[in-house]
Amino acid sequence: MAEGEVKQSTAENTAYDRNDLPELLPIYYKRLFPYGPYYKWLSYGGVQKSYFHNREFSFTLKDDIYIRYQSFADQSEMEKEIQRVMPYKIDIGAVFSHKPKDHKTVKPGAFQAQEKELVFDIDMTDYDDVRNCCSGANICEKCWPLMVIAIKIVDRALRDDFGFEHRLWVYSGRRGVHCWVCDESTRQLSQTARTAIAEYLSVVKGGESQTKKVSLREPMHPSLKAAFEIMTKHLKHYLFEQQDILGTEDRLKKVLRLFPEADILLRIRKNTWQILREILQEDAEKGGDSEDIWKRWLGTVRSEKERDNMKKSPFPLHEVVFQYCYPRLDVNVSKGVNHLLKSPFCIHPKTGRVCVPIDVEDVDNFDPFAVPTISTLCKEIDEYKEQPGKENEPQPGTKRKVQDYQKTSLKKSVDTFNKFVKGLSVMWRGKMIENSDQKGDF
Repeated sequence: MAEGEVKQSTAENTAYDRNDLPELLPIYYKRLFPYGPYYKWLSYGGVQKSYFHNREFSFTLKDDIYIRYQSFADQSEMEKEIQRVMPYKIDIGAVFSHKPKDHKTVKPGAFQAQEKELVFDIDMTDYDDVRNCCSGANICEKCWPLMVIAIKIVDRALRDDFGFEHRLWVYSGRRGVHCWVCDESTRQLSQTARTAIAEYLSVVKGGESQTKKVSLREPMHPSLKAAFEIMTKHLKHYLFEQQDILGTEDRLKKVLRLFPEADILLRIRKNTWQILREILQEDAEKGGDSEDIWKRWLGTVRSEKERDNMKKSPFPLHEVVFQYCYPRLDVNVSKGVNHLLKSPFCIHPKTGRVCVPIDVEDVDNFDPFAVPTISTLCKEIDEYKEQPGKENEPQPGTKRKVQDYQKTSLKKSVDTFNKFVKGLSVMWRGKMIENSDQKGDF
């Protein structure tokens, strides 16, 4: 990559040809898809025998043929069906009262969604009004930090504010991220509770016609304070350097429109009433880069607050940071128990990239542009096979054959997923012991 060139991903510019998908999917589903840990995850250790049986899957086939209400008795049946139909996309739905494949034989009203992981969908297109580099399906290294910030903020809140332990973050394969919260109590939440949690995490509100979408009041909620601390660590690199939000006249005007209008914040200067927006514009006209201007603004706002001029809008600069950086959730995805969401490890048909799990502890180093495409993975298998003695070489210290995914760049992602499933196993083992003790009481 040439100096100064920005890595960018679009539906068209990845080294992948969608026409090759019919030939590549059989290889991927036969040799690389991690059926074992995938089944362990969605069956939750078989604590409830019907849990996996009653789980809905949906398949999107070639030519956008969409099939809902798929369900399977066990891992073997799931594997065979996926390898038979070769879905271009897999979505995971709720656990129903009956087997989804039998839903037409159930009396009307009796077929009901009963449980589902609490899920979150964060899409880069929802940030188009604050991105200065890309729009639509396009992403680049200048705007990807928005997803990093979103993961950090939402994950902290889910862990610390709600006590949820089992959270799986997944790259969507194109322009966003998903989160699956898998605690037992979470899977049993009502639609009302799911909506309340999603609303709790929603700060940026308003449609395209609304300019100012964040309003903060004093005292600031502890969760918002924690979120602001996370965003503050990204201000210099993301907001000032990569997005340069005050670096041009148009960008400056766009930010200034977020400040209070004449009837909210006033001060006397040269015997005339002047609004905060005008004062900050004068500060900006003194020159410097985005960071220089922001530092002057901090001093001005601090001075205004000391004069007691900030009662109706106590956090004007905080609000700018929240509007430009805070996570934007699709609340409708989170609140519905029966809402379907793209499965981890399926292939995004437009980019060819795998929907890989993200290690939250190393999220700063996650590179969406390094996520392998199905074309890359199939090539890596072939190249590994061509190396003499490699195909059946056992893993060091074991007699086990090397798994196919371990021959490719998918290994790190599968290892991350295995770590997550292993953490879940502690939960379901405890539940099995609890159930065993209860049976022993009779």
